[in-house]
Amino acid sequence: MKTSLNPADLKNAFPFSTPIQIRFSDIDGYLHVNNGVYFNYFEHGRAVFLYEVCDWDVMAVGTVVGRIEIDYLRPIHLEDRVQVFVKCSRIGNSSFDLEQILVGQDKNGVEHAYAKCRCVMVAVDMKTMKPVPVPEEYRLKLAAG
Repeated sequence: MKTSLNPADLKNAFPFSTPIQIRFSDIDGYLHVNNGVYFNYFEHGRAVFLYEVCDWDVMAVGTVVGRIEIDYLRPIHLEDRVQVFVKCSRIGNSSFDLEQILVGQDKNGVEHAYAKCRCVMVAVDMKTMKPVPVPEEYRLKLAAG
């Protein structure tokens, strides 16, 4: 991901975002969100993106994670207000890349980038779970979204 990590720049570079609810159970013994929970936040962002932007029918053509990379930039705390930003950065035959970033405000109102993620998603036939080409209707929405 080559996007600037300045929160203002990120809001312009990512056309889609959705809020993340930080739950008390997300907090670990160090009083910040446990690193494993970030996967859930990014998963939520991907699911909402595919549903709202692409109107993806996952019961007909599913999507599975082929690869995921997360860079942790700063800890998230319970009182932070966080959004996950999502955009498609590459569309292949049966796979596509989603770039994601967690951005928000700390309890003092200062904006931060908390983590970034690149996820390779693979379109699959729901009966066989084998890769299939990304359907054209979703390909167009991914490219536009």
